[in-house]
Amino acid sequence: MDRVADELSQYLLDRFRRTPPDGRLLVGIAGVPASGKSTLARLIVERVNKAAQSSSTDSVAAENALSAPVNEGTSATPVAVYVGLDGWHLTRAQLDAMPDPKLAHDRRGAHWTFDGEEYVAFIRALRKPVDLSHSTDTSSGSQIVYAPSFSHEKKDPVFDSIAIYPHHRLVIIEGLYTFLNIPPWSAAAELLDERWWVEIGEEEAERRLVARHVKTGVAKDMEEAIWRSRENDAPNGRFIRENMMQPTRVIRSVDDPTYSV
Repeated sequence: MDRVADELSQYLLDRFRRTPPDGRLLVGIAGVPASGKSTLARLIVERVNKAAQSSSTDSVAAENALSAPVNEGTSATPVAVYVGLDGWHLTRAQLDAMPDPKLAHDRRGAHWTFDGEEYVAFIRALRKPVDLSHSTDTSSGSQIVYAPSFSHEKKDPVFDSIAIYPHHRLVIIEGLYTFLNIPPWSAAAELLDERWWVEIGEEEAERRLVARHVKTGVAKDMEEAIWRSRENDAPNGRFIRENMMQPTRVIRSVDDPTYSV
């Protein structure tokens, strides 16, 4: 996974050179549950920002390579940021209000248990021109776009917990439905510059998922973990495969339990 992340990070840095100064590079990473997409996304963000920091001693080179302002003598401002789609989960209260609350909770993770409209609004906000003159000014909120995160402790979203500043010109969005080809999701998928699919076999995905569900406490035992994998995760994965917009790149998942998220 490290080698793959290195190669993809370099590819994105090269693309960054061709990104307009007032624009962003938006990358969606999708895959079935346990394909390793979130770990890959985080590795890429880490490597891109490390490259920005290492070039901070030469502000001219940094600006040419990354199209981001750098203050000489200080660490480079991060140019990349990670956003997980899990933040757009509907709350448990919203699931309770559905016609069949038990089904809604059992199928939490299906595309209809997410707030697709708000996700589309978020992507559209990222497409607005950025003003780099305020890139390091965190006191003004006019240029900041906020995203929710997900609390596994509370089992609910945490709203406006991720701030995307003007200096965040590379945004990696990871999740099951980042480029789903049905409304309202398709409107966001069309606005992405890159759509990366992380490929993994269904049997391997189930093996990883069962172990993860037990380890994280999502399931109380192996039997429940297998049920969740087969009755919820696997159907969601098949649905994504059948209804996703054409990926711009397919990445083979690495068989490493460390990256099974």
